[in-house]
Amino acid sequence: MAATGDEAAAMDSISRAPAAHPAALIPAGGTSPPGEGAAEVSESPAAAPKKTSTNSDGGVETAEEAVEPAEPDINELCTDMFEKMAIFLQGELTGTCEDYRLLENMNKLTSLKYMEMKDISINISRNLQDLNNKYASLQPYLDQINQIEEQVSSLEQAAYKLDAYSKKLEARFKKLEKR
Repeated sequence: MAATGDEAAAMDSISRAPAAHPAALIPAGGTSPPGEGAAEVSESPAAAPKKTSTNSDGGVETAEEAVEPAEPDINELCTDMFEKMAIFLQGELTGTCEDYRLLENMNKLTSLKYMEMKDISINISRNLQDLNNKYASLQPYLDQINQIEEQVSSLEQAAYKLDAYSKKLEARFKKLEKR
């Protein structure tokens, strides 16, 4: 038969209470050497069977409530678990904080690199603008050079034609001289 309500709560509180009084677990008329009763109870993994005894009130039997053996101290286990969990979480948080610090340092370095690149690009832009201004100021001279080159080229062509004509003339003159 399953315990309900108050009986379940009472059984629950008894099963959670540490076995501080081994004498309370020994039946009223039972004899056992000191220390054996507690050992028997704590070694038994199953619930202790209900003990019956006869009462002097006309042979009425009474039953004692079953007491589960004492479990390892749950408070100690919980404390140990919480300490280990705290160490684990502290390690995880420390690792995460270190990751964020590293990321922050990387962002700072990247920002500095971009600032340097910005300065370099500003200098390059300024130098390019200066070069463009110098080229613009030299453009009339470059145009004059181009004109002179065209004139020299046409003059050279004229010189070649003149040379060819003079060679023809010379050949004619020699021909006339021989006659």
